[in-house]
Amino acid sequence: MFITILIFVLVLSVLIFAHEAGHFFSARRLGIKVDEFGIGFPPRVFSVYKNKEGRWRKIFGNKKIEDNSDVIYSINAFPIGGFVKIKGENGDESGDKDSFASQKIWKRAIVISAGVIMNIVLAWILISINLMIGSHQSIDQSNMPKGVKVSEPVVRIFQVVSDSPASNAGLMPMDVIMDINGEMVNDEEKVKSAIDSPSKEITMTVDREGELINLSLAPEFDEDLGRNIVGIGMANTSFVKYPWYLALIEGFKNTFAFLWLIIYTLFDMLRGLIIGQPMNVEVAGPIGIAVLTGDMARMGIVYLIHFTALLSLNLAIINILPFPALDGGRLLFLLIERIKGSPIKQSIEALLNNFGFMLLMLLVVFVTFKDIIGLFN
Repeated sequence: MFITILIFVLVLSVLIFAHEAGHFFSARRLGIKVDEFGIGFPPRVFSVYKNKEGRWRKIFGNKKIEDNSDVIYSINAFPIGGFVKIKGENGDESGDKDSFASQKIWKRAIVISAGVIMNIVLAWILISINLMIGSHQSIDQSNMPKGVKVSEPVVRIFQVVSDSPASNAGLMPMDVIMDINGEMVNDEEKVKSAIDSPSKEITMTVDREGELINLSLAPEFDEDLGRNIVGIGMANTSFVKYPWYLALIEGFKNTFAFLWLIIYTLFDMLRGLIIGQPMNVEVAGPIGIAVLTGDMARMGIVYLIHFTALLSLNLAIINILPFPALDGGRLLFLLIERIKGSPIKQSIEALLNNFGFMLLMLLVVFVTFKDIIGLFN
């Protein structure tokens, strides 16, 4: 459990850090002053900064810093994610040229959007790294571009139904089926045919992370399918590894394919809520995501990296939604400012953001409660 929590905190920190780095670098590039860039959340534990004489100084503890001439880089006590404090981001100091509040609308829009863009870029990098490392995939070898390394296909188990013959015999996800009844198999259809044989019991050899394991199991007849089954989901897979230049291209394609799928699923879910249809997808809160993160980590680094990439894309989509307290809500306020010719009153914007934040926290609490009930079930 401790390792799962540690990995979840690390993954979450990477996602938030990338998001805040987008705001940081875009603001600096556009000449907007950044007061502080912090890893974790206050109170401060350690800080470095340039003083007004241009010399770097180090500060231990949560001491007040007043002699800085540039950004304060801090490491903070709560090591989850990070934050960027931009001068004038709350609408104050609008008279200063280096204040966020004094910038043109397009500049402020870039700074606000940069966090979402960085999460998409992070997903692209992670997916590309996975393609370079290589993974087991179900593919059509004839359509693979030149330069991609593809191993001979094997039959890999991806799902084991609980309380099934396969589960009772000890089969596990990611096992590779080597032979059935002493006959070598490398095709999913051959495995189905062997399982559907008249034999009351079959023997199976599987490769589990390099270890060969012999198992015996008795298939059960499924009336709906009209054949014997053992309770597994399987597929023909090959180990696929891309060279770096193709990995970047394919990673880019996959990133936007996943992005579109997430957007489609989100709007389909919202449409279902509006018309009263039950949701056909599960919504996970922090606890549910932490459990999934632990599951991915146990399956291997490739699966953890891929899961982190998908989380980064989900974070990007959620953040760009036009809802108060999110980046998309701030962009909506900029659009209203552009249309009406003057900014929304700070008191009204703050009220809407606080209300939006409260609703989001209530949603998090509700989903977290649901996750806890699911764990007990």
